[in-house]
Parts: sequence; C-alpha cells; structure tokens
Amino acid sequence: MSTIERSIDVDVPVRTAYDQWTQFEDFPQFMEDVERIVQLDDSTTHWVVKVAGAEREWDADITEQKPDERIAWRSRGETQHAGVVTFHKLDEAKTRVMLQMDVEPNDWIEKAGDALGVIERNVQRDLDNFKGFIEQRGTETGAWRGEID
Repeated sequence: MSTIERSIDVDVPVRTAYDQWTQFEDFPQFMEDVERIVQLDDSTTHWVVKVAGAEREWDADITEQKPDERIAWRSRGETQHAGVVTFHKLDEAKTRVMLQMDVEPNDWIEKAGDALGVIERNVQRDLDNFKGFIEQRGTETGAWRGEID
C-alpha cells in the first residue's frame, strides 16, 4: 500500500474550498481521470474512473465529515483506497488543502504506475486543477454542510 500526501494553497476562503469539495459530482471538472461520480446518499458515492484506458468503478463511504475542517473516506470492493482531505485557514482569503491517501494498486499496470510515481503526480495534477477551478470561479458550485461521524 502506498501513502500519498500532497497539499496546495488556494486563494479562496476556507468555507469556499470546503464547500466545493463537498460537491462530488463536480469532481470530473478538475479530476482528469474521473469520468463521473454519483452521490447515492449523504455518505455514499459511486465512482467511475478511467486510467490508461482501463475503467474502474467502486463505491466509497464518507466516514467523517466536519464542515470547514475535514472529509475522510474509504472505498468498498476491489479498488482499495482511503483518505482524508483537510482544510486549513491561512487567512481570510487563503486556504491550504491537504490530502492524504492510502492506495493499494490492483494489478500490474497500477503497481507499475505506482512505482513510477504516476499516482502521486496525478493527485498533484488534480489538486492543481482544483486550485484553478475554484480560483477562477471564486465561489463554490454548491455546498453540503452536514456532519458525519
């Protein structure tokens, strides 16, 4: 299992960054490998991802969610990963988004990609894309302010 840790500073208030991250169905707008996400209920999402021509689907459970602080999840099924994204107020208009993810590659293609740092680079690319997405908009596309413990 690999652990990936990355962060990025975004020029929006912490509430804006957090609220956008709760809009899972919008992830394909800034996560290049994500084809679609369907929010099944408050704590369950269904993911469809395409990487190197291979499509993967899985459900993920949101295991913890605290507004403006953190969202944690874990996948179900063959695709094994878990993680947490945290939001840190740097000032009134700047937020640090920190992502930690544990990933278990499934097959030899994913294992090779992991060994070559492809997964890590893709995570950073998606964080960079999130920064561009939210800064260009200046506001979130929606929000869910509920808590999950």
